[in-house]
Amino acid sequence: MSIETPCIAVCLIDPQTGLCFGCGRTLPEIARWHRLASDERLAIMDALPQRMAEAGLEPPRPRTDRAS
Repeated sequence: MSIETPCIAVCLIDPQTGLCFGCGRTLPEIARWHRLASDERLAIMDALPQRMAEAGLEPPRPRTDRAS
């Protein structure tokens, strides 16, 4: 069974907010993610965009300027 996750493999914690630059979760949320029930994970995921906006963080955008 697959676990829902907001992880985009940009794992870097902002020292001022304590939020991951990539997904917006805190370290405690990341650490216990696999133990959370699906509804708990989905509730956190629903709150992440607003949480990041309020913290002044934007998730990184995928690069589109790849050189061959």
